[in-house]
Amino acid sequence: MDEKRTRDKDRTRAELLRVATEEFARVGFSGARVDQIAARTRTTKRMIYYYFGGKEQLYLAVLEQAYEDIRSVEQAMDLQNLGPVEALRTLAEFTFDYDDTHRDFIRLVAIENIHHAEYLQTSSQLVGLNSPVIALIQQILDRGKQQKVFSRDATAMEVHVMMSALCFFRVANRPTINAVFGYDMTAPAARKRHRRIVGDMLIAWLQA
Repeated sequence: MDEKRTRDKDRTRAELLRVATEEFARVGFSGARVDQIAARTRTTKRMIYYYFGGKEQLYLAVLEQAYEDIRSVEQAMDLQNLGPVEALRTLAEFTFDYDDTHRDFIRLVAIENIHHAEYLQTSSQLVGLNSPVIALIQQILDRGKQQKVFSRDATAMEVHVMMSALCFFRVANRPTINAVFGYDMTAPAARKRHRRIVGDMLIAWLQA
């Protein structure tokens, strides 16, 4: 009975996070309504407060889950058996694909930037969630230096920032680029070229 109750609680919490993710990504923190999230999950506002404590705590839980999702997939990648150039390209193309297919994640990060990371700064989990990707990139860079395929003295954080920027921009700025230039970055041909370019640019930069 206890095991079933635990499974039911886990399912309820997961469903609340899923719907809350969609709502916060759609209308932002200010626009999202706990009543709407409760209605969509066929639960009650009281239940949301029971699981999370309030709207701010629910929003932070959504952000933490979003980062945990991408980091867990990154850590599952087997990059150690790839050469450093191929490993970096694989990670870059994974980041490209993940951002492209998880647009709620991109919107959540953009929204949190509007709030100057006010809520993420209160997270006790964030450093632990995000530090492994920096360590992963550092391992690739170290192997690249040892094998003399990377010559630039770049830090793992710089590589992460550049990689994230290239992948993030085409999703976050798609509407404005399309409106201003009439260029659809999500068109199949453009997507294919951009995916390749991200890896090409990072590798060329590190080999300069």
